Parts: sequence; C-alpha cells; structure tokens
Amino acid sequence: MKKEMLENEFIRFWLEDGILYSEYKNPINLDLNIGVEIIKLRHEISAGEKQYWCYDFKNIISMPSETKEHAAKYGQEYLHATAVIVYNHLQKFIVNIFISLKKPKIPFMAFTDKEKAISWLRSHQKKNQLNVN
Repeated sequence: MKKEMLENEFIRFWLEDGILYSEYKNPINLDLNIGVEIIKLRHEISAGEKQYWCYDFKNIISMPSETKEHAAKYGQEYLHATAVIVYNHLQKFIVNIFISLKKPKIPFMAFTDKEKAISWLRSHQKKNQLNVN
C-alpha cells in the first residue's frame, strides 16, 4: 500500500490505494486566501496527475461565497471525481444543490457516509479504467 502525505498549517493530504484523502487539522473559517493555498497544495500532491478525491468537510466552520466561487472555477484541475464527506443531511443537501447549480466539469457529490463516498469514487475509477483499456 503506497502512502504519500503533504500538509500545511490548515490541511493534510495523503494518497492511499489510488484515492487522495484530505482532512482539516482544526476547525477553520475557510477564507479565499486559505482556499487558494489549499488548492495549490492539492495540485502539488497531484503532481500533474488526475486524482479521485475524498474531501472531508468536518472542520469547516464557514466558507464565504468568494471561496466557493474560486474553488468552483480553479479547484477541479487534476481531478477525475470528488466525493465530499459532510456530517449531516442538511449539509449534504446544501452541497449537492450548490454542485447542481455550478455544474462541475467532473463528477462531484456529497455523502454523509465515508464508505459510500469511497465506493462511489472506486466506481468512477473502474469506469475510467475500462474506458482507457
């Protein structure tokens, strides 16, 4: 099992069994400056290769609209699909509405169950592998 890790003061990224995982180290108000730093760090760990990302929202306290807009515009590079882990059904509803309005370039969905999120990412992984072969 290959593991790589990269982190800054806000977030930790690691690659494990073909999936990119992330988690915030502490509760955070995710302003635009921090959002830009996080996208740069994710690009760095991706090293120019597309990833399947399991993105944990657990410690996000707030994310202003300018941060969301920046992420929608610049945060999809080097990704095949993104599964967002949220911690209640209201958050899931809000994230999925935002996703449907923004129409991302990649498959993107919110989940309250991490195992379902990983299963969803693995299904996209398998689908993409079949299309390559």
